[in-house]
Amino acid sequence: MNCELLATCSALGYLEGDTYHKEADCLESVKDLIRYLRHEDDTRDVRQQLGAGQIVQNDLLPIITQHRQDKALFDACIRLMVNLTQPAMLCFGKVPEDPVFRFHFLQLTSHLQAYKEAFASESVFGILSEILYNLLQLDWEQRQEEDNLLIERILLLVRNVLHVPANPNEEKKVDDDASVHDRVLWAIHMSGFDDLVKFLASAQSEQQWSMHVLEIISLMFRDQTPEALVSAGHARSAEEKQRDSQELEALRQKEHAQKRSRTLQRGTRHSRFGGSYVIQGLKAIGDKDVIYHRNLQNFKNYTHDIGKAVRRVPKRNRRAQECKDKRRSALNVRLFLREFCVDFLDNCYNRLMYLVKESLIREQTQQHDETYYLWALSFFMAFNRGNGFRADLVSETMSIRAFHFIERNITNYYEMLLTDCKEATSWSRRMHLALKAYQELLLTVNEMDRSQDETIRQSSSVIKSNIFYLMEYREIFLTLLRKYDETRQPHSYLKDLVESTHLFLRMLERFCKGRRNLMVQSQGKKQQSAAETSPEALEEAWKIHLSLFCLQLSESLTESIVPFDATSETPLEEQRTEAMVRVQDALLARMGPEALGLLRAAREVWPEGDVFGSADVEPEEELELLKQILHANLPRSSPLENGVEEDEDGAESEEEELESVQVSETEFNFQDFIKRFANPSIVQPYLLLLKSYSKNTPHTNHCIARMLHRLAVDLKMDALLFQLSVFHLFNKILSDPAAAAYKELVTFAKYVLKRFFSLAAQNNKAYVELLFWKNVGAVREMTEGYSKDGCVLSFKPTWTEEEEEELRKLYEEHRDSEGSLVICLLSAHLSAVNRTRRQVVTQLVHMGLKIIVNNLFFLIQRKGTRIVLWTEEQEEELQMLFEEYRDSDDVLGNILKKLTAKRSRARVVDKLLSMGLVSERRELYKKRSRKFLAELTQGFPDDSVDTDDEDEREDESEDSEEEDDEEQEREKSQNGKMFFVLFFNVTGMSGPLLWLQNCLNRTANDREEDGLSQPVPVVPLTEANEEAMDNKSFQRLLRKLGLRAPADEQESFWRIPAKISAFQLRSAAAALNPREDQPGEEQDGSKSPTRDPQQHEGEEEEEVSGEQRSQALRALLLARKRKHHTSEDTGTCGRIIFCTLRQVAPLNYSFLTEMNIKRKMVLIDEEDDED
Repeated sequence: MNCELLATCSALGYLEGDTYHKEADCLESVKDLIRYLRHEDDTRDVRQQLGAGQIVQNDLLPIITQHRQDKALFDACIRLMVNLTQPAMLCFGKVPEDPVFRFHFLQLTSHLQAYKEAFASESVFGILSEILYNLLQLDWEQRQEEDNLLIERILLLVRNVLHVPANPNEEKKVDDDASVHDRVLWAIHMSGFDDLVKFLASAQSEQQWSMHVLEIISLMFRDQTPEALVSAGHARSAEEKQRDSQELEALRQKEHAQKRSRTLQRGTRHSRFGGSYVIQGLKAIGDKDVIYHRNLQNFKNYTHDIGKAVRRVPKRNRRAQECKDKRRSALNVRLFLREFCVDFLDNCYNRLMYLVKESLIREQTQQHDETYYLWALSFFMAFNRGNGFRADLVSETMSIRAFHFIERNITNYYEMLLTDCKEATSWSRRMHLALKAYQELLLTVNEMDRSQDETIRQSSSVIKSNIFYLMEYREIFLTLLRKYDETRQPHSYLKDLVESTHLFLRMLERFCKGRRNLMVQSQGKKQQSAAETSPEALEEAWKIHLSLFCLQLSESLTESIVPFDATSETPLEEQRTEAMVRVQDALLARMGPEALGLLRAAREVWPEGDVFGSADVEPEEELELLKQILHANLPRSSPLENGVEEDEDGAESEEEELESVQVSETEFNFQDFIKRFANPSIVQPYLLLLKSYSKNTPHTNHCIARMLHRLAVDLKMDALLFQLSVFHLFNKILSDPAAAAYKELVTFAKYVLKRFFSLAAQNNKAYVELLFWKNVGAVREMTEGYSKDGCVLSFKPTWTEEEEEELRKLYEEHRDSEGSLVICLLSAHLSAVNRTRRQVVTQLVHMGLKIIVNNLFFLIQRKGTRIVLWTEEQEEELQMLFEEYRDSDDVLGNILKKLTAKRSRARVVDKLLSMGLVSERRELYKKRSRKFLAELTQGFPDDSVDTDDEDEREDESEDSEEEDDEEQEREKSQNGKMFFVLFFNVTGMSGPLLWLQNCLNRTANDREEDGLSQPVPVVPLTEANEEAMDNKSFQRLLRKLGLRAPADEQESFWRIPAKISAFQLRSAAAALNPREDQPGEEQDGSKSPTRDPQQHEGEEEEEVSGEQRSQALRALLLARKRKHHTSEDTGTCGRIIFCTLRQVAPLNYSFLTEMNIKRKMVLIDEEDDED
């Protein structure tokens, strides 16, 4: 012990026999100890040393028992003991994982257990009870602040002592024996402290201590169960005797079966040689049968796993540990606790639970204090049910508010279980506690149903009506079963969950039997715009708009419409998409003038790319543009995904719907509700609990069997249990020597196996199906038959011969119409009204009827495609083009240019792979002969492509959604070289460009002087340069120049690789200047000054002056460029910049640019002529 602590403890006094003699400065020494505890380190060294010195046992407890008349000393000792007895978990925050801190944690826990044993004294609690009684006798006006503090500290001290965990290794007590905790409880009872606790719980003037009282009560009953307390002092009932006899009979049958098996294994004649046998049908590691070298008596237990080391289960996959088992206390303790429960229910329960609930709602308590409320609710309501049920004793917690409070806590605990992984065990225990409380509420409602009092039965009916009506109460068990995780939630939680589900379904079934039409709340998905977006509705809307547009297309709308919000935080590109959606919404709402005005306003705001049409668009083109917007499938702000992706061969699907959650009333059907349990994710927890059938209670096994019976017999979905692990479990049950004790499980297992073998006689694939868990669709397929292609049965309507003939006649009548109009007319005139446009298109292709689908991109809507189906002629064309260009550098690019029906790059690649023309995608990669730096040295050839590197280029090619036209590709190739320089100069980033040029030139000079090449970091020293280095476009420029990004966490800056020569660096630096072949400068006729290698050689001789001269030339170049830019040149430059920007970050507006291809081709041809 520390010398100062030792001196302070010695100054307290000494114990001589049973008398304690305190020193003169005893009070100051106690205060010094409190001060030492305030400044202890993380290992809690001070309290460990005080615990080792047994200061509580030898000094503090004798002081408060023999010198209680010294009020100041008594208060100081109580204050010190409250500090010393606080839980170790509170001192360390959590159970430490570090071995050193774990040792200190265990040491502190052992000291606390020694303190608890010292407190198991009637004299100690007698003094505490006397002091507390005197304080409570004071009126509220007479009570001082020090008195309230002392009351709170006494309650905290008792709580801390009761909270100390038991040490099973030291106590080693059996049931009905008195443990340390029992002795503390008996001391509390003999001192009358329990009566003071009940007074604090019931007194109206002491409601501020409600939370402390509830904590003390919960810790008093920590090791108890309501059933054990109810039966204390009573003779065993007939039901208990029968249950015990059944358990003994099962154990006796198991013992006899084991004896018989041992007798059979010994054999009648001894043999020193076991012999060797060949097991036919059981293969060894090779192709031969297994050779068995043991006695035949043990052959039934043979497996391939004999002799193998048990595989270690990872910690994250281990099952959650169970909480400590309950134990039965001594009889006198149980009798006293039973009397306490009876008095508490009669006088205190309702008031105390009301006060605690109000404190929790108003957040006047500490964190996780609601767990004490949940425990008290489940424990005392269970005791009330067993001890002659009286509804008035628990009326405070028997309400819909209690159901709502518990349901909200269960949801919160589950969310925290998923997010707070480090404390998952604690959240799982809290969730289990909330589930127990919910189960107890249901059991109490069920008990109220059997009451003889008509008022109580009516109250029960009202509560059940609310529970079964509201959706969150009705579906909570479905959610909990579906989300069960055995690695986080213990086996006891699953047991309570299964029993609670069984009780709820039994109550719901009984409630539905006496009612014909039971209306409940349901949450459905409402189809909002399916009718509005049907082809018939769109065509009708377009006809209405057509007459209005003919009058207004040539006029200028006077109404000012703003298509964007300047104050919004939404990016400009997203606002452009929203403007397109607003145009479509206006057309759907029959607001033609507003849609036209919004389109023209958006064209003025976003002229780049001609997304909303060109500035000189013709009225006919504008009309066609509006029609395409009306039929287009535009991305909405929050579309609901339907989660099912269609196959590429034109799989049929229903029209897209805008859905929203809608709460409504619907008629409840119990069988439909049970069908929701027919899911593998719900059945698997039941079977997991069934694996421990021998340890389960008969009631638990009955709950499991009843649920499986509902699914297999009532719903006729026995195939849901046709799984190999389930059959293995059934085999274990049937071969159990004590199978007679599980008659219900045995009967059900035989029924399922019989159904399977009868099905296997008809379905030869049934044995293969045993390997998989099956959903409802697979179950129906397995029992009713498979479809032709072996996939899940399709419930979509088929085409009869009459319908096919009708479709063929309609096609012949309207085949000369426009492609988009053909499908609309066919869908409108078909007699079958349930045919979608996609079904019509698919059937036409299936019948071999050719249709023009170039403009049907909104009918066969798939991301990045306009045509999904491949005809035989198109496949032959693709094969011919592949054979023609298979030896070229860009096989895929040439095929896309020559392909008649334009398709995306990904679609062509997939088709080439499916046809077997190529074995892998790498064969279609473009063959590059030189890098970007090599192109810089050769003066930027015209056929270079604006890409980052080969890997990124191939990834972007595979993931590209829409392939541009040949003219757009040529425009991108011509303008991509100078985009970065033009863009950064226009957007005010010319400073970082000059800095980058200086870095490249300086590195080139250093490498020529030293003759060595090492990676050189590019370190930005100004704020503008740092912002540029964080800019993604600027980083892309760095990659194009050959610079390397930071490789790992140890590198912070970009680096100039060592493999780049000085000549390449100078060429890259020169490339950062605007070139002579810039379109804007060619129109002016002015040319930018350039520097050749000879000039560089002359400048290298003068380092300082050469660098200054290059900076001056660049500044002159920028000034001349700005000076000579006319309005026309600026427009051309802006068009190049915005066009290239659109290529860098493309949007899916390709369906709006088809009508502008001719105009773009003219512009590109003019630029080609200028070049």
